Amino acid sequence: MSNLFNFTRSASLSFAKDLDEKTADYQAEAFNNTIHWHVGHVLVTAEALLFGYPKQSANFPEKYNDLFGGGTKPADWPSEVPAISELVNLLEEQQTRINELSDDFFAQELPFKFMNFKTYDELFAMVIQHESEHLGKMKAMKQVVHAS
Repeated sequence: MSNLFNFTRSASLSFAKDLDEKTADYQAEAFNNTIHWHVGHVLVTAEALLFGYPKQSANFPEKYNDLFGGGTKPADWPSEVPAISELVNLLEEQQTRINELSDDFFAQELPFKFMNFKTYDELFAMVIQHESEHLGKMKAMKQVVHAS
């Protein structure tokens, strides 16, 4: 499954690295969030599910959860948020950390209830699907931004 994760993350990184801040922060009427938000949301969600962020992970500031966690939106952001380039660096670092997780880790039963998932391996499959879904949405958003 790590091959699928690396394929998905590489596609996300390639997309994000090609963004300019104006495109990333444009909020089209048809969407609840911006591309910038989606990039951060992918980061925060994977960190939360695989590393226990924000309580058990200090790989980036806890405030990122307030910016990119579920139910958040750019309309509520303070004046300063991490740049896309910062999020890209963190996604790359996270990819390395995820690739370093052992088979024993993925075989473990989850210490928390999350939907019907029983092991980290099952949860990892959902993390990959989640990122793919958000990448598709970001690509559609970019098309809308460029058509405006």
